[in-house]
Amino acid sequence: MSSPELPPSSSRAQGRVAVVTGASSGIGAATAERLAADGFTVVLAARRVDRLTALANRIGGRAVALDVTDQASVDALAAGLDRVDVLVNNAGGAFDTAAVADADLDSWQRTYDVNVLGTVRVTRALLPALRASGAGDVVFMSSTAALISYEGGASYTAAKHGVHTLAETLRLELAGEPVRVMEIAPGMVKTEEFTLNRTRSQEKYDAVYRGVREPLTAADVADVVSWVVTRPHHVNVDLLVVRPLAQAAQHKVVRDAE
Repeated sequence: MSSPELPPSSSRAQGRVAVVTGASSGIGAATAERLAADGFTVVLAARRVDRLTALANRIGGRAVALDVTDQASVDALAAGLDRVDVLVNNAGGAFDTAAVADADLDSWQRTYDVNVLGTVRVTRALLPALRASGAGDVVFMSSTAALISYEGGASYTAAKHGVHTLAETLRLELAGEPVRVMEIAPGMVKTEEFTLNRTRSQEKYDAVYRGVREPLTAADVADVVSWVVTRPHHVNVDLLVVRPLAQAAQHKVVRDAE
């Protein structure tokens, strides 16, 4: 006897409110657009309000200014929401490629504050609403850097390891409550800003992706977010690692000969 077909994603999204942080560009923007297409009411949160508003108007969402490093900004976000069913903790970033011996502690501080403390601030502020929804979802956008370290990536890998541990701990703490905790760990994703912000060089940005056939796109990762949050609520995708076919591991990337 064949299993019954699952209902379409849109049937699981109707009436649900999804908050996406870091939604002004890259994976966050793609995720907001995808969840809106699925039928979620989407709250787009980020610092760059002009870009945020343009996207929100296009997809029928709501733009809210948010700086995850500012507690007052996070509190204002929470106070302005009547309902939250899904939180996608996407805000983050990498800001240097220095070796530990050459560590810029200001860069380390910024990396940790945005990726880890910012995620804690938003999760803590919205958790009451997620619990009240009766079927809440918290999605942590980490990275394969949350699972393995590499040279020149210490500030970022340390921060993303923190996000990974945060997700695992929160899942344990919420056991028995109606809130799923899910983590998505993308590998090589080609977006317009992430690597450029990290390398601060167009030449180095180009070198990262040179010869790589079809790195992941922001839309690919958004598709994964859509899938995990539209599973039946008894299904918890604890950790989903997604890489392009060309990237077998963090250190193993196939590049076409030039």
